[in-house]
Amino acid sequence: MEINTGDTAWVLAGAVLVMIMTPGVGFFYAGMARGKNVLATIMQSFTILALVSVIWVLWGYSLAFGPTLGGIIGGLGYLGFNGVGQEPNPAYAATIPHLAYAVFQCMFAVITPALITGAFAERKKFSTFLVFTILWSTLVYAPIAHWVWSCTPVEGAATVAGCAGIPGWLRALGALDFAGGTVVHVSSGLAALAAAIVFGKRHGFGEVPMEPHDISMTVLGAALLWFGWFGFNAASALTAGGLAASAFVVTNTAAAAAALSWMAISWRISGKPSVLGAASGAVAGLVAITPAAGFVTPGAAVIIGLVAGIVCFFAVQIRNRMQIDDSLDVFGVHGVGGAWGALATGLFATLAVNSAGANGVLAGNPAQLGIQALAVAATGAFSFGMTFILLKLLDKVMGLRVSPEEEAAGLDISLHGEVTPYRHRSERELLPR
Repeated sequence: MEINTGDTAWVLAGAVLVMIMTPGVGFFYAGMARGKNVLATIMQSFTILALVSVIWVLWGYSLAFGPTLGGIIGGLGYLGFNGVGQEPNPAYAATIPHLAYAVFQCMFAVITPALITGAFAERKKFSTFLVFTILWSTLVYAPIAHWVWSCTPVEGAATVAGCAGIPGWLRALGALDFAGGTVVHVSSGLAALAAAIVFGKRHGFGEVPMEPHDISMTVLGAALLWFGWFGFNAASALTAGGLAASAFVVTNTAAAAAALSWMAISWRISGKPSVLGAASGAVAGLVAITPAAGFVTPGAAVIIGLVAGIVCFFAVQIRNRMQIDDSLDVFGVHGVGGAWGALATGLFATLAVNSAGANGVLAGNPAQLGIQALAVAATGAFSFGMTFILLKLLDKVMGLRVSPEEEAAGLDISLHGEVTPYRHRSERELLPR
């Protein structure tokens, strides 16, 4: 096995691009939060970058990508990055160092719990948040990543779903997820829905204005996400070649199409083109193209993006009407967008783009849509159920929410003892009666 320096440089650059997405999430969410919670919101993403990076080296990578235990979870063979060295691991990427693959995957493990934080913004205890992140990364993210992406080599074994050995159980069924539509977005979106239900509403929700304090910060975050997503999707080809170029193009195309469709429908309904809507639409398109990026054509990406902007817009409206306080619309954008993208992969995938993938419905393989639907259902149900259980247990042991007085004062000052110029010192809040 010979290391290809071009492939290695591209994947390491991809890891850098995905890394910047987590601070991008922080800015995207912080702009939508109220001025008294800006630092606390950014702090969640920044802390996750540090915390999950350490977890990944110690045990996370081993559980996600180590030798399988029945296709369900990895063993402890890579504990502490033992055996993860400078030589390639052909089960995952034959032309780059195993370390390059592992650190690239680390950045996916980092951003996924960061996405969830938008669901409980402005009311969580920081200590409980830290413990939740450790548990969720270990007990939810690692198993799902193993189901979809893992491969345990077995000498002389037939190749199944691109794995000469034992793949994770969803991979063995033929589920397609190029860069994390189910692993990252469906899992985080359904976890966010569970979190919003368990945490309950912010005090004053539906009674006092809770408008974004700085939409320009959200647009900055969206721009960082769009920028970083080229690494997220195109570097998931794991080679610097034609497939990476294809994934790059469809990523940009879907984001653009969804930004336009969300903006158009919000313009049609409200009478004005929304800046926040355009930014949210771009992210929805990026989410939706993620599972499909290595399997579909640019024409399909236009459709995937246009539909994503519309369905995610209405998902957010429905959530509002249901009075579920998913503070920053994680479920509507990531859960619904990721599910649509995974199903769209089953519709539009074609071997003409990627011979290692599969054909979808439009290329004569209707069974692929059913496989994709199963992957969405299994991932979503597992993430929702486990998140619900973890949060209920943590609520009993540690408590989930800050006090009403701390929430009214804002988490920046009450949890972190710091404030920003965005804080509105004259802001008045309704406390529980």
